[in-house]
Amino acid sequence: MKKILLITVAAFGFAGAASAADLPARMPVKAPPVIAPVFSWTGCYIGGFVGGAWGQKDATVTVLGVSDSYSLDSSFIGGGTLGCNWQPVGSPFVLGLEGEVGYLDVNGSAINATTTLSGSTKVGDWYGMITGRLGYSWDRALLYVKGGVAFVDVESTIGILGAVSSTKDTVATWTVGGGIEWAFDQNWSLKAEYMYIGLDETQTNLLGGFAFDTKVEGIHTAKVGLNYRFGGGAPLMARY
Repeated sequence: MKKILLITVAAFGFAGAASAADLPARMPVKAPPVIAPVFSWTGCYIGGFVGGAWGQKDATVTVLGVSDSYSLDSSFIGGGTLGCNWQPVGSPFVLGLEGEVGYLDVNGSAINATTTLSGSTKVGDWYGMITGRLGYSWDRALLYVKGGVAFVDVESTIGILGAVSSTKDTVATWTVGGGIEWAFDQNWSLKAEYMYIGLDETQTNLLGGFAFDTKVEGIHTAKVGLNYRFGGGAPLMARY
């Protein structure tokens, strides 16, 4: 009986050793996931810009039903922006709110050689915007539209024989446009942008018992800018 038991134990031990020998030296181990940073437009930023502005149409002066017009010169613009973006995780859409303040000086003037009547118009010296942004991103490239309210100074002057009448107002109106932005770094980005200021302002100056109506219409602006985004953080996403 003892011999039978010993033979049985030995047989099982041999079989186990043979099975162990057939096993690979190491079990395969799945490589850990690679953690790669994914760029996000979320965050607040500050920036500066330069560009140009020009009037949509000539300024027009009307008195007693008779109208005359004169052209407005183009202008250099420059200023700063402050804003914030939010990009939902996993979404290409970017929502934002932005404020802009800058220098603007679109102006023109004319003199009637026969009557010595002079007229001048000035849009500037400053302007401001508060706009919302909606963009679609391809990683570090962002194409966006924006729109909101603009504030701009408008001044018109009428003069004849040394008498002068002038009117100046800060006008609140609408603005719309868009642009493209490229983030060349986690914190820094470049942009090119066009905005239209929907100006439709008529100012009345009383001179010599007559009412002179000066009308100024929309202003086009085009600019390039550089933005710095605070933090420059990017959420981490596992990529296998």
